[in-house]
Amino acid sequence: MAGHKPISAKVVSPRGEATAARALPDEVPVALVYNGTTQAVMMATPCDLEDFGRGFTRTEGLGAPDSIEVVPHANGIEVQMWLPDDQAEALADRRRAMAGPVGCGLCGIDSLDQAVRDVPEVTHDLTLTAAQISDAMAGLRAGQALHDRTRAVHGAGYFDPAVGLTHIREDVGRHNALDKLIGAVGDCSGGAVVLTSRVSVEMVQKAAMAGAPVIFAVSAPTTLAVETAEKSGVTLVALARDETFELFTHPHRIQTGPLQKDAPDVA
Repeated sequence: MAGHKPISAKVVSPRGEATAARALPDEVPVALVYNGTTQAVMMATPCDLEDFGRGFTRTEGLGAPDSIEVVPHANGIEVQMWLPDDQAEALADRRRAMAGPVGCGLCGIDSLDQAVRDVPEVTHDLTLTAAQISDAMAGLRAGQALHDRTRAVHGAGYFDPAVGLTHIREDVGRHNALDKLIGAVGDCSGGAVVLTSRVSVEMVQKAAMAGAPVIFAVSAPTTLAVETAEKSGVTLVALARDETFELFTHPHRIQTGPLQKDAPDVA
């Protein structure tokens, strides 16, 4: 699926009014179904849904599904997956059975403990440069075909220091875009996850579950995201725009020039 449709709109400007076709992203209910039982219903952009299913399964700590099938329905889409019995039993501990808005990646969990769940510590000794951060951010922005058409979706990319940006996935939901990316890449331990969005705690949790040692993001993190990145061993680079970025955790993976010890506070 293309993930977008042309919609007629009236354009109003100081020069007058005109009618134009505006490409807007599709947003449909996508049910994630495991062994015949719906565990999550997310509002998502209906493309790369097999990647979405694989990535969601991995970031939930369930490994990989044995099989996956995307089944369209009149009122939405099912991503039907089958897990081994032991993984299906583990899923009961983190059951999601609630439709959530695209801005929230924690809708439907059963307890506060699940919201701040522990994730594996990332220990990969990857080293990146400031120039690579700039290249990765520019490459993600340049490669967002759906965003160029709609101006209404988030992007997530994977940066391999040996070859550059290798994968890009987009969705109306930032968590969905990251799940799609992880589903496409699988093991992210050899590179950096690159995000167009702010960095919330679940974005760090998902990256750590995929083994990513570094996150680059265009927007700011939350305090809990910083705490989680510090605890899980993830290097968090945020507010990365042009040649400027802010380094919040585990700076040993980023090669930079001399840093000011007493830099002024920023708003």
